[in-house]
Amino acid sequence: MIGNPAPDFALKDQAGKLRSLSDWRGSWIVLYFYPKDMTSGCTLEAQEFRDHEYELDDLGAEVVGVSADSVKSHKDFCDNQNLAFTLLSDPDGEVCRMYDVWREKNVFGAKTAGIERTTFLIDPEGKIAKLYSNVKPMGHAMKVIEDIKGLEKKVN
Repeated sequence: MIGNPAPDFALKDQAGKLRSLSDWRGSWIVLYFYPKDMTSGCTLEAQEFRDHEYELDDLGAEVVGVSADSVKSHKDFCDNQNLAFTLLSDPDGEVCRMYDVWREKNVFGAKTAGIERTTFLIDPEGKIAKLYSNVKPMGHAMKVIEDIKGLEKKVN
């Protein structure tokens, strides 16, 4: 997957506007998949990206979150957490399956299907530069920032 073009898609954002991955072509894209709005780990992950938005902006990076939550849930989450980046609604899990992040999980002994917390770092040309699986929210944004800086040094 690393080095391959990131699959394009179109989903509605927290304002109900249809957005495509290609809308951000020319920028670094931090495409992160997360299980559910307003849960502890997902809130922490969103706050980390929010709290590092200036560093990400300075690097020309756009943060785009994807979950199966509704447009309204995303709007409420953005309002509640003061999030300025885009959250996309994938209620049918189509894009989650396209990116292979819809997985069987074991939650307190019960098997269930859902989104595995995963981030794809996509370069300005639209290729997958880095993949982060089983993401731990704490410190994740800083790791992504360090990786963008490192990847830019290799290019320049």
